[in-house]
Amino acid sequence: MSDPVTNRPGRIFEITSVSNPTIKSIRALSLKKNRDAEGVFLAEGMKLILDAFENGWQIDTLIYANQMSSNDQLSTIAAKARVKGTNILEVSEKVLSTITRRDNPQMVLGVMRQVWREPPSTALNKSSVWIVLDRVRDPGNLGTIIRTADAAGANGIILVGETTDPYSMEAVRATMGSIFNVPVVKMSMVDFVEWRKQWPGSVVGTHLEGASDYRVIDYSGGPVLLVMGNEQQGLPPELAEACDHLVLIPMNGKADSLNLAVATGVMLFQMGKVLPPVGTQT
Repeated sequence: MSDPVTNRPGRIFEITSVSNPTIKSIRALSLKKNRDAEGVFLAEGMKLILDAFENGWQIDTLIYANQMSSNDQLSTIAAKARVKGTNILEVSEKVLSTITRRDNPQMVLGVMRQVWREPPSTALNKSSVWIVLDRVRDPGNLGTIIRTADAAGANGIILVGETTDPYSMEAVRATMGSIFNVPVVKMSMVDFVEWRKQWPGSVVGTHLEGASDYRVIDYSGGPVLLVMGNEQQGLPPELAEACDHLVLIPMNGKADSLNLAVATGVMLFQMGKVLPPVGTQT
């Protein structure tokens, strides 16, 4: 979709047909198998494009409605992106709707390279917090957790098992740009359980049968892995056994549980009492 040689400037194309082969290939990125095969994903909206560009992410193709061609901010981004090999597509609003499958699409889209990180090393600041997510099914939940992790100053997220794709358009949209700030790692259950053995700090998991109130745990003794279970089933035995502490968030009303993203936020901001200001962690 873009010129692979980074010292070759990208090109500008005007496209008005929804049957254009390039548009069809971009539209196909709505399917995970195609995103995985290409190693790319779609980000929608000016804010996400700006966040990606400012954080140094590779934009393969920049797509925008032709009426946006005179937008100064977009023109600046497009010019800088072209120097790095990004192709530019000026398209009709109908074409944008076809790609996003929405009647009122954002006027700017980007096809970007996926970035997967390696698991954190054991040489960590004692205030580091990594979130471990087990088989998250809802892309909105995952995107919101990534956004919340960014807001709370967490260091990154480890996805364990068959988790929904953080690079689906729904998940990326829910991150509000935090996908470009928060490192994401993916591991199998077996690999995670083995890797956890070298973790230098504590491992805390939320569990409906948790032995401790989440507010009484001391999170300040070293780096922390916060383990959150699947929306419906909670933590499986393998992950529960890998935890040093199982904690419970008490319910005062008739609800018996919290939404996964909300529960993760509650835990992170409780831990935030012992975290340094954002920007000082390693």
